[in-house]
Amino acid sequence: MSTEESQDDSPEEEEDLQYFVRIGGADLDGTKTVERSLSELDGIGTRTARLVAEKADVDRNATFGLLDEEDLDAVVDIAENLEDHVPSWMTNRQNDFFTGETTHLVGTDVSEKRRHDINRMKIIESYKGVRHKRGQKVRGQRTKSTGRSEGTIGVNVEEIREEMAEDEAGDEE
Repeated sequence: MSTEESQDDSPEEEEDLQYFVRIGGADLDGTKTVERSLSELDGIGTRTARLVAEKADVDRNATFGLLDEEDLDAVVDIAENLEDHVPSWMTNRQNDFFTGETTHLVGTDVSEKRRHDINRMKIIESYKGVRHKRGQKVRGQRTKSTGRSEGTIGVNVEEIREEMAEDEAGDEE
């Protein structure tokens, strides 16, 4: 009897399942656990996802899409306003250059702010900005033997064939 009852409950759970949960301009997978889904969001790692689930009083191993509306709203609120719930050293945007505020960016805001910061460095021509402009390594890595995406090492056969074809076309005329 108990196996039949459990089989009856599973279609009911699937009907209540939200396959996508929207946080910070990104859709998260509702079929995964709370911790795993939150860690897929830019700006939130596994440690922060665990902390968000703890602050929202939600089981971190529960399926994210099966949470009721109140729990989902609590998780979304804490994830989007994380700077109010964690110490300042745990945020990813401390002492913003323009505002001086400490915030925690989530979702597409992370890549947008990063792009703005790199463009600002390029405009003021700081050392890192110049390295970004040139397409070179920025964080002090070795460049003598690595990072050779530009230029050719060795023999470029295609270039030699093109030159030979041009020479033959010039000789025939």
